Amino acid sequence: MTEKRTVHDLALFGGPVAFEQIRHVGTPNIGDRSRLLERINDILDHRWLTNNGPYVQEFEKRIAEEAGVKHCVAMTNATIALEIVVRALDIRGEVIVPSLTFIATAHALLWQHITPVFCDVDAETFTLDPDRIEELLTPETSAIVGVHLWGRPCRIDKLTELAQRHNLKLIFDAAHAFGCTVNGKMIGSFGDAEVFSFHATKFLNTFEGGAVVTNNDELAAKLRVMKNFGFVGYDDVDSIGTNGKMSEVCAAMGLTSLESLADVIDTNFRNYEQYRDELSDVDGIEFLTYDSRERSNYQYVVTLIDESVTVISRDQLMDLMWAENVRARRYFYPGCHRMEPYDSMFPQTAARLPVTESVVQRVLLLPTGTAVSSADISRICQLIKFAVSHGEEIKQLLGVRRPDAALVFDQT
Repeated sequence: MTEKRTVHDLALFGGPVAFEQIRHVGTPNIGDRSRLLERINDILDHRWLTNNGPYVQEFEKRIAEEAGVKHCVAMTNATIALEIVVRALDIRGEVIVPSLTFIATAHALLWQHITPVFCDVDAETFTLDPDRIEELLTPETSAIVGVHLWGRPCRIDKLTELAQRHNLKLIFDAAHAFGCTVNGKMIGSFGDAEVFSFHATKFLNTFEGGAVVTNNDELAAKLRVMKNFGFVGYDDVDSIGTNGKMSEVCAAMGLTSLESLADVIDTNFRNYEQYRDELSDVDGIEFLTYDSRERSNYQYVVTLIDESVTVISRDQLMDLMWAENVRARRYFYPGCHRMEPYDSMFPQTAARLPVTESVVQRVLLLPTGTAVSSADISRICQLIKFAVSHGEEIKQLLGVRRPDAALVFDQT
């Protein structure tokens, strides 16, 4: 990287870019390419490409074992998985859900004419605040959907007690939390069901995919029927269903990913520790931390920017880094409640979400994963240090211009 001696050396102001190739928050982890191709060739040789083939069955077995649950039902993606489990549990009316989540969490409900009721998050965990839920309950409330955010779990005990006391279904969106624990117990076995994402940007991926995990035998059987058009036999359909099946090639990628799971988590942890170490002396940048007593996937490096200290704002810092080909991200800006159609449907929601409103203005995620090297991280940290140390000058040059719109790609 060409050393940035003055602010005019920044790419944002016409200087050379720090990275010729873009560094993303979630560049896909590939695993052992030769092992993957071996599996794909086997699939092609046997010509069993989909419809609950042997690779899907093996993948489901392995995921259930990893999560410590009886059943894993693999699906084409996590959004479809959430939609199907919501329908399988006969959830209707209103559902309590955080706004600080990927938009798919809310869409999966409204798509089925269920009203998402946005609840604020806890100021410490940034997950659904159980103390704010009861005030939102109505006779129409049928369920709670908690989101384990950035690998950090919801307050599961309190949410479980609330759901039981009010006779509500409880689902967890665990898109960020595969391989993580709560009190030593793997995430996946809580509530009525949990939903994993295996999208390409996840540390464990199936190209595109998701799954529902549960200990409920009846629910698992129902999910298997619903994800396959309602078929209960070769030519016997006894209920409505859709196409939510995972393909054999996707499952092959998932099995390959599982084989390198420990190495990927180790890499994520080293990246996380390096970022914290190299930015430890930068005032105004706080890192989201993880409980060292629990297992975590360290999939995301999450920072909180305090503009009153850094002078340069979170959005200005993001603009600066994007210009250098560092795609730092504002997860989950601006909150589901400020996106359509929810902003128009519930225009007063922001007033009851003060923690969410604050968090979405400060969060910035940094590139990590196996495609990001130690040298890359040092260069990114140098950029951040330079930007903060020249915050006043950069802010004056940028003025009050509105940040450029971010490129759209999966944030789940």
